[in-house]
Amino acid sequence: MKTKNIHNQQKLLDSNLVSLKRQLNQHSLKLLAHKTITHLLLPCVGITAGFLSSCSRDLSRQVPQPTVPSPTSTLNETPNQNQSDRSLTPTTDDNNFVVAVVSKVEPAVVQINTSRTIKTSAPQLPDAFNDPFFRRFFGEALPTQPQERVVRGLGSGFVIDPNGRILTNAHVVNNADTVTVSFSDGRTFEGKVLGKDPVSDVAVVQIPGNNFTTVQIANPDSVRPGQWAIAIGNPLGLQQTVTVGVISAIDRSLNLSTRPSSYIQTDAAINPGNSGGPLLNARGQVIGINTAIIQGAEGLGFAIPIDTAQRIAQELITKGKVQYPYLGIEMLPITPEIKQRLSNDPNSNIQIQADQGLLIVRVISGSPAAKAGLRVGDVIQEINNQPVTTANQILQILDKNGVGSNLQFKVLRNGQTSQFTVRPEALPSPTNNNSQNQ
Repeated sequence: MKTKNIHNQQKLLDSNLVSLKRQLNQHSLKLLAHKTITHLLLPCVGITAGFLSSCSRDLSRQVPQPTVPSPTSTLNETPNQNQSDRSLTPTTDDNNFVVAVVSKVEPAVVQINTSRTIKTSAPQLPDAFNDPFFRRFFGEALPTQPQERVVRGLGSGFVIDPNGRILTNAHVVNNADTVTVSFSDGRTFEGKVLGKDPVSDVAVVQIPGNNFTTVQIANPDSVRPGQWAIAIGNPLGLQQTVTVGVISAIDRSLNLSTRPSSYIQTDAAINPGNSGGPLLNARGQVIGINTAIIQGAEGLGFAIPIDTAQRIAQELITKGKVQYPYLGIEMLPITPEIKQRLSNDPNSNIQIQADQGLLIVRVISGSPAAKAGLRVGDVIQEINNQPVTTANQILQILDKNGVGSNLQFKVLRNGQTSQFTVRPEALPSPTNNNSQNQ
């Protein structure tokens, strides 16, 4: 009986062990399944996080954080270079056509300094009489003595002849007692004014010596709006200053009561002291002489065309003065407004049938136009077979043909076309040079 009980207990124990083992196996399978799923998910999460992080890492490796260079660094530097080791060697990007033009022309551009002495009268009094109390009694009856003061001027110019002839503005050297010419290399010369023409504002200065570097002259017919324009001069005493812009317009007429009436307009910065300096094209050739600005405006500078300046300079050198052809008429361009105004004026005896041309409104007595038979009310339509609609066109024809040349005028008078031959004479006075009074 006892043995049987032991046997039953043994069987029960074995059964419990089997059951326990089965439970353990099932638990192990669950753990294994859980671990398997866990290991399968982690690579997915790892792949996802790895993709995002690898994008970040790859981008950071391929596109490094930008390094802000110092002002002295060049394009050849690497970000890891020490600042003291950075190269200062210029690159090809540092050079352009302006650099080439300046290098070529700068030796021929000069600074012109002038001085003149002005005498004024000032009272001659003992120091005690300088008191305002005594001046109340003496007033204008005080004895006077001349006093002098020196007025200095500054401008620019450029060498046109290896023997030292320099082109500049007439207003730069006007009434100057002394003229000093300075080059960019430091050389200084005393200059002599060979001639100046206040009408065109052109002057020629001579300095001693030879083999001077000269400028090249551009073909005036090649100048077009929109082309590059470079000005070199001495604005406000800042020697050899370079400014760059474009040619804004050509054949520009200004109300300066001077000739030429056709100017080059540029937006290259021009300031006091640039007067007389060259205006250059992209090849470094002179296209004009900087001569005028409009006060209170920016980007409005004007230059005398170089062909006009050359012609005037040659006359100054050979003759010492310039003669301007003169007709002796005042004109108005025909417009619908002019025609309407004359038609509505009961006191007007002028009836205009032409739609274009230049209406003569005044003929000066004894002038070339009067001698040729032109009258008030005539409409000039052509000169030398060239149609004219503005006074500037007539000016250009006159300047081209000069004094003493015969000009053929085609004129409309009372509905009939007539021909007249006019022989221009020299302009009597610089004051009679208005573009509407020729």
